[in-house]
Amino acid sequence: MAWSAEQYLKFEDERTRPARDLLAQVPLSAPRTVVDLGCGPGNSTELLVERFEGAEVTGLDSDADMLAAARGRLPQCRFVAADIGTWMPESPVDLLFANAVFQWIPDHLAVLDRLMNAITPGGVLAVQMPDNLGEPSHLAMDASAHSGPFAEVFAGRVIRRPPLPDPRAYFERLGAKSARLDLWHTVYQHKLSGPAAIVEWVKGTGLRPYLDALPPNLREAFLADYLARISAAYPPLSDGSVLLRFPRLFLVAVKR
Repeated sequence: MAWSAEQYLKFEDERTRPARDLLAQVPLSAPRTVVDLGCGPGNSTELLVERFEGAEVTGLDSDADMLAAARGRLPQCRFVAADIGTWMPESPVDLLFANAVFQWIPDHLAVLDRLMNAITPGGVLAVQMPDNLGEPSHLAMDASAHSGPFAEVFAGRVIRRPPLPDPRAYFERLGAKSARLDLWHTVYQHKLSGPAAIVEWVKGTGLRPYLDALPPNLREAFLADYLARISAAYPPLSDGSVLLRFPRLFLVAVKR
């Protein structure tokens, strides 16, 4: 399942806003070592470089296209190809930062628990994840997948990622290793040009596995069916634009 840095960055400002909000809650003034987990095209890494001047900032990602974009954007930084689900640093780091990646990692609670062991005392694990599987944008994906000519392709298959655990699970799993653990939700209201813009947004993330599962001759028809459902679910404002409601979960853990 290849990613596209170009597609992802069509909505760079909106996608980077949660990273800014997460970084604003990181209680560190001068960390020496910072790792951007799931750095993507480097938009979140750039925030870390600007905030922590003098820190050694490293970006990790598993996708070659994303890493190429990140290296082009920040040639002064080190970017590493790695599977976040199994990666561990060679020595403890002061900040592990993750913007919109752990929702894709199987059993990410166990991974976060393990990564807490790789943080220096007083260091921080800062994570943001979309929590939007119950939104019309995602419910429409499954509705399209199980309708018309697409139903046979998706029969018996689970394409969507699993929902995030209950917030209590993060406190139970990470609390003993944390001197402080903060968890909160923010619901963004992104004003986009119209229903087609919502489709373009999710083509860079949640819709990708659905399109990848389809034979090429069915993809345009699937997108048309999905667009019709999005148009019905997101009524226009007076100027023709639409509001994309987007809940996200934030976690900041200070290592005990």
